[in-house]
Amino acid sequence: MADNIKTVNEKEFKANVLDAARPVLVDFWAVWCGPCKMIAPLVAELAGEYKDRVEFAKVNVDEAPKVASSYNVMSIPTLIVFKGGKPFEQLVGYRPKKDIQKLLDKALA
Repeated sequence: MADNIKTVNEKEFKANVLDAARPVLVDFWAVWCGPCKMIAPLVAELAGEYKDRVEFAKVNVDEAPKVASSYNVMSIPTLIVFKGGKPFEQLVGYRPKKDIQKLLDKALA
């Protein structure tokens, strides 16, 4: 995992995501999820490419079910960009890197 991706639990979510000064891409995932394993390297690459502009966090839905349910995460992987403490936009399921880049660029625009 890229060193600028934080693993966030339910107690840390507000401080690391909702109170962040920059947009935050949150990857909702689980250990047993195949598509989550496929998207993880793309998220790690983007964390490197956007490191000075966007924060990155991972939330394990099995360990933080309240956070996942409060943002209606029904399928994983789900990527949600939070901006100003609120969900800005999301992608559900495996997506190519260019789709995630578009999401990030839109949040930064």
